[in-house]
Amino acid sequence: MIARAMLPCASALAVGTVLLLAGCATEPDSHVVSAPPPPAPGTVAPQPVVVTTTQTTQSVPVGATTMQTQPTSTVVVTQAPPVPQAEVVLARPSPDYVWLAGYWTWQDSRYEWMTGHWQMPPNPGATWVAPRWEPANGAYRFYEGYWN
Repeated sequence: MIARAMLPCASALAVGTVLLLAGCATEPDSHVVSAPPPPAPGTVAPQPVVVTTTQTTQSVPVGATTMQTQPTSTVVVTQAPPVPQAEVVLARPSPDYVWLAGYWTWQDSRYEWMTGHWQMPPNPGATWVAPRWEPANGAYRFYEGYWN
């Protein structure tokens, strides 16, 4: 009698062992993750923005007979400047002030917006020549603004 009572337990144990081993025989699905393939020979990967800055001097008239030398810099960037931002022109402080519109400049390896403002001309009759970006040989050259 004791042997008959143990038989169901032994067969259950044998079935459980077979199922356990059968479960170990199959491997889980695998996925291979890799980096994208390298570019094909002869193709050019996108280049980072290149900036060239040079320092020069510019003579600026100060009075009737004197000239002042000011350093100027040239910035050349391969990335086009963004579209100018819309600005709200505040009330003019007095009729003598001139509005200098905002513009994009290059600082800290990125374009940065310089907000427009009112400014008093350095002398009567002076006109403001706004800063600008001009295309030049596949890049963009920045010209500083100045009073003329």
